[in-house]
Amino acid sequence: MKKLFAKIAITVAGITGVAVAQQDPQFTQWMHNKIIYNPGYAGTSGAICGNLQFRQQWANFDGAPVTIAVGADMRIPETPIGLGLTIINDKIGPMSTNFVRFAGAFDQKIGKGTLGLGLDVGILQKSISANWIVPEPGKIDNRIPGAYPDGTNPDLNKVTYDLGFGAFYQIPGTFYVGLSSSHLPAQTVAAGGDIKYKMTRHYYAMVGYTFKPGGGWHEFTPQIKYKSDLAAGALDANLTYAYVIKNQQKILAGATYRMNDAAALLLGYQMPFGKGMVGKIGYSYDFVLSKIKGYSSGTHEIVLGVCYTPEVRKPTSYGDDRFLN
Repeated sequence: MKKLFAKIAITVAGITGVAVAQQDPQFTQWMHNKIIYNPGYAGTSGAICGNLQFRQQWANFDGAPVTIAVGADMRIPETPIGLGLTIINDKIGPMSTNFVRFAGAFDQKIGKGTLGLGLDVGILQKSISANWIVPEPGKIDNRIPGAYPDGTNPDLNKVTYDLGFGAFYQIPGTFYVGLSSSHLPAQTVAAGGDIKYKMTRHYYAMVGYTFKPGGGWHEFTPQIKYKSDLAAGALDANLTYAYVIKNQQKILAGATYRMNDAAALLLGYQMPFGKGMVGKIGYSYDFVLSKIKGYSSGTHEIVLGVCYTPEVRKPTSYGDDRFLN
């Protein structure tokens, strides 16, 4: 299995002098953490939100991808400015990637919704361990840089800047659509020797609409996300159902299909607590449909989220807003 994974990891990484591949991590419950894909999302919900995601891909597979992501966003009170933060650690076999990005967005009210135009700025760290396992120890593969006869491999550990841009429009609880791009500089991260890592631009499109038949007790949300680096693409189609118990208390269930890769089931629960606070927990399980399905028992993903919606102050004719609130 280790030999098989090493071959897959090298194929995914594309380590052929200069590595080029889709590099952003994959999430099944992407709809709960949109700020990590689109800086324009920052502040458009009007709430202060934070989400934590953990994804264990291809369970029981040595060196399989493990990803942790934190996303948070808010709007500065009494201004059209949204702020966001994204922190991601993604590891697959010998490769590890860390993203830290700060987002800023200009939010403009349009019709019933809000349009956010945003930019994120941050750092990206890419590392490849010198102790990674070659597919067949003792045999030389000229496509992989390194001095294999003596059992050593080159390593890489570099930090560089990162930029992204996004536009996002949403009517909270009803409709959203977004377009964005990450890794705009598309720079090459290089270490000594022959090993280099080429960052490619990624493009994202997402859209979702919520139907509320039956007096609002039932909510159906079909939503789609498409990712591409202009060399390959990935389409996620999701349908989420929410049974509204009362107010913001909901039971969530859904299904996702990722073209030529996986099908997933999703479960979740949302409930209000405190004043203006709403918490959410979600779990998803991916059934692998690709050729790797014979070596993996599936993918687990957990998301935890909390949002606080500030109370809207009623306008008055008094100069001091402490009066008549």
